[in-house]
Amino acid sequence: MRKKNRSSAAPKIALALLGLAVLAVILYQVPAVRQDLSWRLDLALTRLRGQIDPVQAMPTPVGQAATPVPSPSPTLPPDLPTPTPLPTPTPLPPQVSLPGPAYEVQGMNKCGPATLAMYLRYYGWQGNQDDITAVIKPVDKDRNVNVEELAYYVRNYAGWLNVQYRVGGDLEMLKTLLANGFPVMIEESTPLDQSYWENDDRWAGHYLLLTGYDEARSLFFVLDSYKPNVTSISYAELSQHWQAFNYVYIVVYLPGQEANLAAAMGSQWDEATNRQHALELAQAETQSQPENAFAWFNLGTNLVYFERYGEAASAYDTAINLGLPQRMLLYQFGPCFAYFHTLRTPDLLAITEYVINLPSHPVSEEPLLWHGWALYRMGDTPGAIADWNKALEANPNYQDAIYALDFARANP
Repeated sequence: MRKKNRSSAAPKIALALLGLAVLAVILYQVPAVRQDLSWRLDLALTRLRGQIDPVQAMPTPVGQAATPVPSPSPTLPPDLPTPTPLPTPTPLPPQVSLPGPAYEVQGMNKCGPATLAMYLRYYGWQGNQDDITAVIKPVDKDRNVNVEELAYYVRNYAGWLNVQYRVGGDLEMLKTLLANGFPVMIEESTPLDQSYWENDDRWAGHYLLLTGYDEARSLFFVLDSYKPNVTSISYAELSQHWQAFNYVYIVVYLPGQEANLAAAMGSQWDEATNRQHALELAQAETQSQPENAFAWFNLGTNLVYFERYGEAASAYDTAINLGLPQRMLLYQFGPCFAYFHTLRTPDLLAITEYVINLPSHPVSEEPLLWHGWALYRMGDTPGAIADWNKALEANPNYQDAIYALDFARANP
């Protein structure tokens, strides 16, 4: 009799499990549920990968130059023009508070799209972070969106607006832009709330939207897509976190505002002058803060802009030897340019493998691209092609991977 009851109960249990599975699938279609579950699953998998393959120290460069200090007096290449300085903006008010756009909390790995969505909304744009993500970061597990990708979206998908970004910024520039009616987006670092693997340093890149400042309290008003309760940041904290990203700042504006923006930015409106300024700033910081890895990293990045790859590689060597955060090379790829152009293939291979193998970053098109170029240089064309195809899986719109594949096919 008991066996009969068990037999008759089995179909009911199977039906109940099937119903639960169907319900789970239906609930997963709800965006809020899917976002929460995806984040939790990603965290669990990241921790599992960290247990299986613990994060090691960033590889020490093996091709380090004999003299790591770059030339003390960097100058612009002779073919770059020197612009006439623009008018100096009017004195700054003690406080500015621009109207904040509707807030949007970021989805998984979407601080760039979410912050840009809020910024565009300031000018009446009607979309959200998912619209931006679909174009520049179609795979959720891709942790990084760089400044160039954000600018690409504005220019091609919000064409009634324009965008400029510069480096080597300072607090005065941010306040000047805000005082002239321009919100400002910056890339900075932020401490994570939890560890994703053993010995996680909890350092990550992040975007903020600045909407005002208060001189009396020495703070900026901000919209933080990661932390809804954060509405301000002190001048000192912003400066500290901003340095890791070469003091980059992004300004979105209406075409009719360009003359006002140029006047507010002064000499920094000209990109070549701006880069020269950033180079000199980084050089000065390596002298005043010789143990600061970010100062050396910024020096390398600004030297890469001027195609001074040997000096840049040397600066990056120093930064890595001083010690960089574990996730640093998820966001900035100057060392890849420097090591590639100085034929330091073993170092290029080592740093890209380090990034690709981080447990929190199973998908990243930029390290895959450069890892592919290292393999190609070593004669492993099939391995390189596999990397570039993986890069396209991470971002089907990634033109650098398309170019690499075309190059390999033309030069087997």
